[in-house]
Amino acid sequence: YRSRKLSSKVERAPATMMNADMDAVEAENQVELEEKTRLINQVLELQHTLEDLSARVDAVKEENLKLKSENQVLGQYIENLMSASSVFQTTDTKSKRK
Repeated sequence: YRSRKLSSKVERAPATMMNADMDAVEAENQVELEEKTRLINQVLELQHTLEDLSARVDAVKEENLKLKSENQVLGQYIENLMSASSVFQTTDTKSKRK
């Protein structure tokens, strides 16, 4: 009877150890899965941020081109006004002296 009792304890010990090992592996897998999920969410957030920044850069480029065009038009308009105005005409000092 004693050997039976001893053998049943020995048989239960590996099963208990296997369950503990399996629990440890399962806990490790859970931690790994949570870390992967966190990293995936972080990557997705960074992708959205990059998309937003890219859209903002495109909008700023368009605004910059628009403003450059407007500045060219205004610059030409100012040049035309200056050339039409006698105030901004160059004076010929030699012809006035004679």
